[in-house]
Amino acid sequence: MAHEFLLLILSSPSGAGKTTLTRKLEERFPELRFSVSHTTRPPRATEKDGSDYHFVDRASFERLVAEGAFLEWAEVHGNLYGTSIAEIDRGRATAGCRGMIFDIDYQGARQIRAKQPDVVGVFILPPSMDELLRRLRGRASETEDVVQRRFDVARREIEHYGFFDYLIVNDTIDDAFDQLRGIILGERARRWRRAALAEGLLRSGRLP
Repeated sequence: MAHEFLLLILSSPSGAGKTTLTRKLEERFPELRFSVSHTTRPPRATEKDGSDYHFVDRASFERLVAEGAFLEWAEVHGNLYGTSIAEIDRGRATAGCRGMIFDIDYQGARQIRAKQPDVVGVFILPPSMDELLRRLRGRASETEDVVQRRFDVARREIEHYGFFDYLIVNDTIDDAFDQLRGIILGERARRWRRAALAEGLLRSGRLP
Protein backbone atom coordinates (compact mmCIF):
# COMPACT_ATOMS: atom_id res chain seq x y z
CA MET A 1 0.00 0.00 0.00
CA ALA A 2 1.12 3.57 -0.71
CA HIS A 3 1.50 4.51 2.96
CA GLU A 4 3.82 1.52 3.51
CA PHE A 5 6.20 2.64 0.73
CA LEU A 6 9.46 3.60 2.48
CA LEU A 7 11.54 6.55 1.30
CA LEU A 8 14.98 6.13 2.89
CA ILE A 9 17.84 8.64 2.67
CA LEU A 10 21.35 7.41 3.45
CA SER A 11 24.00 10.08 3.87
CA SER A 12 27.47 10.29 5.34
CA PRO A 13 30.82 12.03 5.02
CA SER A 14 33.29 10.39 2.67
CA GLY A 15 34.99 7.45 4.36
CA ALA A 16 32.23 6.65 6.85
CA GLY A 17 31.21 3.45 5.04
CA LYS A 18 27.93 4.43 3.37
CA THR A 19 28.69 2.65 0.09
CA THR A 20 29.38 -0.68 1.82
CA LEU A 21 26.24 -0.35 3.94
CA THR A 22 24.14 0.47 0.88
CA ARG A 23 25.36 -2.66 -0.90
CA LYS A 24 24.52 -4.82 2.11
CA LEU A 25 21.13 -3.13 2.30
CA GLU A 26 20.35 -3.98 -1.32
CA GLU A 27 21.35 -7.61 -0.70
CA ARG A 28 19.25 -7.97 2.46
CA PHE A 29 16.25 -5.96 1.26
CA PRO A 30 15.87 -6.62 -2.49
CA GLU A 31 12.38 -5.11 -2.31
CA LEU A 32 14.00 -1.69 -1.80
CA ARG A 33 14.98 -0.02 -5.05
CA PHE A 34 18.04 2.22 -5.34
CA SER A 35 17.16 5.65 -6.71
CA VAL A 36 19.07 6.44 -9.91
CA SER A 37 19.97 10.11 -10.11
CA HIS A 38 20.30 12.35 -13.17
CA THR A 39 23.66 13.95 -13.87
CA THR A 40 25.35 16.05 -16.53
CA ARG A 41 28.80 14.59 -15.91
CA PRO A 42 30.08 12.10 -18.50
CA PRO A 43 29.85 8.40 -17.61
CA ARG A 44 32.93 6.56 -16.44
CA ALA A 45 34.10 3.47 -18.31
CA THR A 46 32.27 1.03 -16.01
CA GLU A 47 29.05 3.04 -15.63
CA LYS A 48 25.81 2.30 -17.44
CA ASP A 49 23.10 4.79 -18.32
CA GLY A 50 19.90 4.11 -16.40
CA SER A 51 21.69 1.88 -13.91
CA ASP A 52 24.37 4.02 -12.28
CA TYR A 53 22.95 7.39 -13.41
CA HIS A 54 20.63 8.87 -15.98
CA PHE A 55 23.24 10.72 -18.06
CA VAL A 56 21.86 13.85 -19.74
CA ASP A 57 23.29 17.05 -21.21
CA ARG A 58 23.07 20.36 -19.34
CA ALA A 59 20.26 21.72 -21.52
CA SER A 60 18.09 18.67 -20.84
CA PHE A 61 18.80 18.86 -17.11
CA GLU A 62 17.96 22.56 -16.95
CA ARG A 63 14.73 21.91 -18.83
CA LEU A 64 13.77 19.31 -16.22
CA VAL A 65 14.54 21.82 -13.47
CA ALA A 66 12.28 24.40 -15.13
CA GLU A 67 9.50 21.79 -15.38
CA GLY A 68 9.77 21.03 -11.65
CA ALA A 69 10.78 17.44 -12.36
CA PHE A 70 13.26 17.09 -9.49
CA LEU A 71 12.73 16.40 -5.81
CA GLU A 72 16.21 17.78 -5.25
CA TRP A 73 19.12 18.94 -7.36
CA ALA A 74 22.47 20.68 -6.96
CA GLU A 75 25.60 21.64 -8.85
CA VAL A 76 28.75 19.90 -7.64
CA HIS A 77 32.18 20.59 -9.12
CA GLY A 78 30.63 22.02 -12.27
CA ASN A 79 28.22 19.14 -12.87
CA LEU A 80 24.50 18.96 -12.11
CA TYR A 81 22.96 16.13 -10.08
CA GLY A 82 19.30 15.54 -9.24
CA THR A 83 16.66 13.09 -8.05
CA SER A 84 13.55 13.07 -10.23
CA ILE A 85 9.98 12.69 -9.05
CA ALA A 86 9.51 10.19 -11.87
CA GLU A 87 12.10 7.93 -10.23
CA ILE A 88 9.83 7.49 -7.20
CA ASP A 89 6.79 7.01 -9.44
CA ARG A 90 8.62 4.21 -11.26
CA GLY A 91 9.46 2.60 -7.94
CA ARG A 92 5.85 2.73 -6.76
CA ALA A 93 4.73 1.22 -10.07
CA THR A 94 7.25 -1.66 -9.92
CA ALA A 95 5.77 -4.94 -8.70
CA GLY A 96 7.31 -6.03 -5.40
CA CYS A 97 9.04 -2.69 -4.75
CA ARG A 98 8.37 -1.48 -1.19
CA GLY A 99 10.59 1.57 -1.05
CA MET A 100 13.40 3.69 -2.42
CA ILE A 101 16.95 4.31 -1.19
CA PHE A 102 18.45 7.76 -1.83
CA ASP A 103 22.23 8.26 -1.64
CA ILE A 104 22.43 12.05 -1.21
CA ASP A 105 24.04 14.71 0.98
CA TYR A 106 22.40 16.91 3.61
CA GLN A 107 21.43 19.54 1.03
CA GLY A 108 19.51 16.99 -1.00
CA ALA A 109 17.98 15.55 2.19
CA ARG A 110 16.65 18.99 3.12
CA GLN A 111 15.10 19.49 -0.32
CA ILE A 112 13.46 16.06 -0.40
CA ARG A 113 12.03 16.45 3.10
CA ALA A 114 10.42 19.73 2.05
CA LYS A 115 8.47 17.85 -0.64
CA GLN A 116 8.17 14.41 1.00
CA PRO A 117 7.73 14.95 4.78
CA ASP A 118 7.45 11.20 5.41
CA VAL A 119 10.99 10.52 4.17
CA VAL A 120 13.29 8.76 6.67
CA GLY A 121 16.80 10.19 6.96
CA VAL A 122 19.79 8.20 8.24
CA PHE A 123 23.24 9.74 8.69
CA ILE A 124 26.30 7.50 9.01
CA LEU A 125 28.98 8.73 11.41
CA PRO A 126 32.57 7.51 11.83
CA PRO A 127 33.51 6.37 15.35
CA SER A 128 36.02 9.24 15.59
CA MET A 129 37.62 11.89 13.38
CA ASP A 130 40.98 10.13 13.77
CA GLU A 131 39.45 6.91 12.41
CA LEU A 132 37.82 8.80 9.54
CA LEU A 133 41.19 10.29 8.60
CA ARG A 134 42.78 6.84 8.77
CA ARG A 135 40.13 5.42 6.45
CA LEU A 136 40.55 8.27 3.98
CA ARG A 137 44.32 7.78 3.95
CA GLY A 138 43.76 4.07 3.40
CA ARG A 139 42.60 4.84 -0.11
CA ALA A 140 45.93 4.49 -1.84
CA SER A 141 44.60 6.12 -5.01
CA GLU A 142 44.18 9.56 -3.39
CA THR A 143 46.84 12.18 -2.67
CA GLU A 144 47.25 13.78 0.75
CA ASP A 145 45.78 17.04 -0.61
CA VAL A 146 42.63 15.19 -1.72
CA VAL A 147 42.43 13.41 1.63
CA GLN A 148 42.66 16.73 3.49
CA ARG A 149 39.93 18.29 1.34
CA ARG A 150 37.64 15.33 1.94
CA PHE A 151 38.36 15.50 5.67
CA ASP A 152 37.52 19.22 5.79
CA VAL A 153 34.27 18.61 3.85
CA ALA A 154 33.41 15.76 6.22
CA ARG A 155 33.52 18.12 9.20
CA ARG A 156 31.09 20.49 7.48
CA GLU A 157 28.75 17.63 6.58
CA ILE A 158 28.68 16.31 10.16
CA GLU A 159 27.61 19.78 11.33
CA HIS A 160 24.28 19.16 9.56
CA TYR A 161 23.39 15.92 11.36
CA GLY A 162 20.22 17.63 12.60
CA PHE A 163 18.56 17.17 9.19
CA PHE A 164 18.34 13.42 9.85
CA ASP A 165 16.11 11.19 11.96
CA TYR A 166 18.71 8.58 12.88
CA LEU A 167 22.47 8.60 13.48
CA ILE A 168 24.43 5.37 13.07
CA VAL A 169 28.03 5.12 14.24
CA ASN A 170 29.90 2.86 11.83
CA ASP A 171 32.50 1.33 14.11
CA THR A 172 32.11 -2.09 12.49
CA ILE A 173 30.09 -2.75 9.36
CA ASP A 174 28.12 -5.62 10.90
CA ASP A 175 27.02 -3.59 13.93
CA ALA A 176 26.16 -0.58 11.79
CA PHE A 177 24.12 -2.74 9.43
CA ASP A 178 22.22 -4.30 12.33
CA GLN A 179 21.20 -0.79 13.38
CA LEU A 180 20.21 0.13 9.84
CA ARG A 181 18.16 -3.06 9.50
CA GLY A 182 16.42 -2.25 12.79
CA ILE A 183 15.52 1.22 11.55
CA ILE A 184 13.89 -0.18 8.42
CA LEU A 185 11.90 -2.82 10.31
CA GLY A 186 10.85 -0.28 12.92
CA GLU A 187 9.76 2.26 10.33
CA ARG A 188 7.65 -0.36 8.58
CA ALA A 189 5.82 -1.02 11.85
CA ARG A 190 4.98 2.63 12.60
CA ARG A 191 1.34 3.17 13.53
CA TRP A 192 0.58 5.57 10.70
CA ARG A 193 1.92 3.08 8.15
CA ARG A 194 -0.17 0.21 9.55
CA ALA A 195 -3.30 2.12 10.59
CA ALA A 196 -5.22 1.23 7.42
CA LEU A 197 -4.48 -2.46 8.03
CA ALA A 198 -5.73 -2.24 11.62
CA GLU A 199 -8.89 -0.42 10.56
CA GLY A 200 -9.48 -3.02 7.86
CA LEU A 201 -9.29 -5.77 10.45
CA LEU A 202 -11.82 -3.94 12.62
CA ARG A 203 -14.25 -3.62 9.71
CA SER A 204 -13.97 -7.23 8.54
CA GLY A 205 -13.22 -9.24 11.65
CA ARG A 206 -16.75 -9.60 13.03
CA LEU A 207 -18.23 -12.85 14.32
CA PRO A 208 -21.15 -14.26 12.28
